Amino acid sequence: MEEDKKGERVLISFDYAIKLLLRDKAHFDILEGFLSELLMREVSLKSIGESESNREYPKDKQNRVDILVEDVSGEIMLIELQFETELDYLHRMLFGTSKAVTGRMVQGMKYKEVSKIYSINIVYFDLGQGSDYVYHGKTSFTGMHNRDELRLSEVQRQTFGKEMAGDIYPEYYILKVNNFDDITKDTLDEWIYMLKNNAVKDEFKARGLQKAREVLDRNNLTPEERKAYDYAMEMRSKDLSDVSSARDEGIAKGRKEGLEEGRIEREEFKKELEKKRAELEKEREKFEKEHEKFEKERAGLLAEITRLKQNGQ
Repeated sequence: MEEDKKGERVLISFDYAIKLLLRDKAHFDILEGFLSELLMREVSLKSIGESESNREYPKDKQNRVDILVEDVSGEIMLIELQFETELDYLHRMLFGTSKAVTGRMVQGMKYKEVSKIYSINIVYFDLGQGSDYVYHGKTSFTGMHNRDELRLSEVQRQTFGKEMAGDIYPEYYILKVNNFDDITKDTLDEWIYMLKNNAVKDEFKARGLQKAREVLDRNNLTPEERKAYDYAMEMRSKDLSDVSSARDEGIAKGRKEGLEEGRIEREEFKKELEKKRAELEKEREKFEKEHEKFEKERAGLLAEITRLKQNGQ
C-alpha cells in the first residue's frame, strides 16, 4: 500500500475524483458527506450535472474544476475547485450563481420555482485578505431604522420552506484550504484536511470520509487509470508552473521597466536639480553684488558722517 511521509494512505486529488469517480451514483454518499458537514444539515443528492469544465478538452489549461449538483429537495450546489490565483474570482462566483439561476429558467416558469443556490468554492490560493479558512456569505435584509431583519410571512414560510427573506437568495462558501493549519477541531476540519493533504486519518469520523478513503485510494486504480491520473497531475503541475513562470517573468520585466523608469526619473530630477542650483547660484551672485554695493554705500555714508563731526557740523 502506497503511503505518504506521514504514514497516511495516498489518495488521488479530489478535483480529479470529481471529474471521473464521484459522479457515479454509487459514490454519491461521498459528496453528500462533504456537503452535509459544510452546510450542517442532511444532504441527499439527486443528480450531478455537466458543466463546461466537466467536458474533456485535450489542451485544457484551466486549473479549476466545477460541478453542479442537485439535492432531492431541488436545491443547487455549485462546487468549484480553483488552484491558480484569479483576481476577479469573487465576480466569477457571482456570475456562476446568476447563470445557475437564469440557466434553469424556462418560459412560463413561476418565480417561486427558482432554486436555492449554494456556491461552494474550494480555493488553493490566497483569495482576499483574511486569516480564517472557511468563510460564509449570505443575503440579509435589515431595516434602516429599526435594524430588524426582514422575515417571510407565514404563508411564504409554508410555501418556500424558508424563515428569512434572505434565505431565498444564493449563499456562498469559500474554503481557503492553504490557510488550514492541519489541526482538526471538528468533522468539517477533517474534510478540509483531506482536501489539503489528499489523506484521511484512521480516527476521522466525518460523514463520507472513510468511503472517500477507499474510493480515492490510488492503489485501487487500474494501471491504465493510474497512468491517466499521473499524466493529469503532471499536466496540472506543468500548467501551474507555466502560469507561475509567466507571472514571475512579468514581475521581473515590470521590475526592470520600473528600474529603467526610475533611472530616467532620477536623471530628469538630477537635471531639474542642477537647473535649480544654477538659478540659485545666479541669485546668490546677484545678492552678493548688491550686498557689496550696499556695503560700499554704507562705508561712504559713515565716512561722510565722521568728516562732518570732525568739522563741527
